[in-house]
Amino acid sequence: MKSILENRPELKAVVYQIAEVAGYLWEKGWAERNGGNIVVNITDLVDDEIKAMPAIAPATAIGTTLPKLKGCYFYCKGTGKRMRDLARFPMENGSIVRICDDCASYEIIADSAVIPTSECASHFTMHNYLIESGSCYKASVHTHPIELVAMSHSPKFLEKDVMGKKLWSMIPETLAFAPLGLGIVPYAMPGSVELADATLEQIKDYDVVMWEKHGVCAVGKDVMDAFDQIDVLNKAACIYMCAKNMGFEPEGMTDEAMSAVQETFNLPKTRPC
Repeated sequence: MKSILENRPELKAVVYQIAEVAGYLWEKGWAERNGGNIVVNITDLVDDEIKAMPAIAPATAIGTTLPKLKGCYFYCKGTGKRMRDLARFPMENGSIVRICDDCASYEIIADSAVIPTSECASHFTMHNYLIESGSCYKASVHTHPIELVAMSHSPKFLEKDVMGKKLWSMIPETLAFAPLGLGIVPYAMPGSVELADATLEQIKDYDVVMWEKHGVCAVGKDVMDAFDQIDVLNKAACIYMCAKNMGFEPEGMTDEAMSAVQETFNLPKTRPC
């Protein structure tokens, strides 16, 4: 059976960009075993032939009803699949799914019956909101950045915008490339609707959300954009920890210095699209 990517260069490019990012997540140590997941909205790349494809597995409930996803198609990393394997074989470790007309379930259409990530409720809920709000964002990434997760074990960093401001102050590039900061979601059971609902509330204001003692979830124009925001925030966390390991509390950039960066580069305070 031929792959859905055959003779579809734009779709293939998106899937191989996902594979590239999966490799980066593994190399950074953020994707132990089958940790983390990626979901990308590929609806704009779907042709009539794909729309006519039958399901290759029974429909599966999402756990919530998401009306804006009717008729949408997504590439989803498979549950239990490793990022390091997805990096080499993206269609053997992920699948293309179609949201059913009831907007409460999905069906797999290609390439093989790889069941999507166990966090699909959180991811699909975010994508439903992105469509509803008119955002151009297409990708969501969940991963386990070591230093950011470590910081989430400190209660002082779980108050609104405290961790985000600390990370902004470590290096100007963090403010420039993650200008919306970092939302915080208190610990909730992985894969639960509770986690999905809490993430939705934060994703309305932030592109990157910290799941306490678990990992982060980020949205972006594409999967590389989402990855880049996590990357710069975790770099700032590394700088903070390096200073602490040297025996001092880093003073960070002043509020005035950070305001100057925002004004000089005209940084957005809301999602740019």
